[in-house]
Amino acid sequence: MLIVASHNQGKVREIKALLGPHGIEPLSAAEMGLAEPAETGATFLANAELKARAAADAGKHPALADDSGLWVDALGGNPGIYSARWAGPAKDFRIAMARVEKELHEKKATDFSARFVCALCIAMPPHNGNIGEVKSFEGEVHGRLTFPPRGDQGFGYDPIFIPDGWEQTFGEIDPHVKNAMSHRARAFEKLLHSGILEESL
Repeated sequence: MLIVASHNQGKVREIKALLGPHGIEPLSAAEMGLAEPAETGATFLANAELKARAAADAGKHPALADDSGLWVDALGGNPGIYSARWAGPAKDFRIAMARVEKELHEKKATDFSARFVCALCIAMPPHNGNIGEVKSFEGEVHGRLTFPPRGDQGFGYDPIFIPDGWEQTFGEIDPHVKNAMSHRARAFEKLLHSGILEESL
């Protein structure tokens, strides 16, 4: 069994869609009633490892976690690792997208380039009193921002992000198409090619 170490339904749905073709049907940390750890890491990678290890330790099975977010060049990389926190306690990404637009406006930014970043970690549960192994993989997709938000597909900042080579936002692109080209898909491709997923299940 594999645990998806997330309580974010949109993220869990996307990860399950990526794993489905490989015959893997994971359970989310929320479905298992596992606590959500505080994300205290200073990088995407640190937060992904923290979440994967917490779920593997508590759930006694291999756990997969990703930490991902929007990196806006003109905002010095913000919201970055704080991408979910910008949405507030209710995880309302309309608030987060409005904040991105407001801060770009306040900086009189003309460069709207941005990228989605994903750090993916798989952690093994403790064995014979030893800490479980962790492997990590990263993926990015580059593009630019647009306002107002467009489209109701996807989740998070998808409605303001246009990937390079496209005119539609991730919020307008069919989820199957987006899932094949996203930052998460690129990190997953590295994970799948590593062979560790098969070894751990």
